[in-house]
Amino acid sequence: MSNSFLYLVTVVIWGSTWIAINYQLGDVAPEASVSYRFALAAAILFIFATVKRLPLSFSLKQHGLFAAFGICLFGLNYLLLYTAQQHINSALTCIAFSTLMLMNIVNTKIFYSTKITKQIYLGGAFGLLGIVTLFWPQLTDIELGAATLLGLGLCLFGTFSASIGNMLSIKNQQNNVPIVQANAWGMLYGAIFTCLVVVIQGKQFNFSFDAAYLTSLLYLSLFGSVIAFGCYLTLMTRIGAHKTSYANIIFPAIAVLISTVVEGFVWSEFTVIGLSFVLLGNLVVLTTPQRLSQLFSKNSKKLLAKV
Repeated sequence: MSNSFLYLVTVVIWGSTWIAINYQLGDVAPEASVSYRFALAAAILFIFATVKRLPLSFSLKQHGLFAAFGICLFGLNYLLLYTAQQHINSALTCIAFSTLMLMNIVNTKIFYSTKITKQIYLGGAFGLLGIVTLFWPQLTDIELGAATLLGLGLCLFGTFSASIGNMLSIKNQQNNVPIVQANAWGMLYGAIFTCLVVVIQGKQFNFSFDAAYLTSLLYLSLFGSVIAFGCYLTLMTRIGAHKTSYANIIFPAIAVLISTVVEGFVWSEFTVIGLSFVLLGNLVVLTTPQRLSQLFSKNSKKLLAKV
């Protein structure tokens, strides 16, 4: 698969998962739903690996890495974000999670000595500015109290956990562990971790057989976890975590477009300006320097000709 296709699949799926997550919230404890999601996703991957006769036996050291990877990316990350949303609105959560790109930039430099170009910083700045602009109307209603600060802190910590999970995924692939097997074991350990959290918190493993809950669980497991994470983590080793993580800035924009069709979301000047900055940042981050220079040069000449 081409990098463009992997990127497109990732942002489209993750941009639509917010609808499915809405159907997961209700009678079932969020922590239990996260556990069900990744347990089912792991089962799908293990079945696929068995049918394809992919090796599933790894050393104890590798399992330690799988466990850390799974807990960070498929366990702690989601638990903290779900808890954070009990204290802050989804707009602030989305903005805080968009800092994943900045965290990945810093962590790839620390762990892998990756050289980050000015182009990446510029594109990331455009993207974050776009996200803030997009959600500015909701941000103006936020009261900066203790609950808000707690929620924001939990969200940023969950985002940092996701970034560490990204770094561990790169390590797995450097150790020549294929994405399918690494994700299968990682999601299994993530599901076990969230199960333990449910037990420690004294919550129940209740379940809903409502059609909406079952359908959304299947969608989140198969598409939101198996397929989207497979594409995202594969792309990360090809173009780098710093570029790939721009998908986390793009998918809120996709969510807005879907909401326009599904829920009749009404656009404002903030929507137009915010999405424009997000798309511009995406262009800057993912376009090669040579191609970017050609585009700006071509557009500059057109503007000068008009003048």
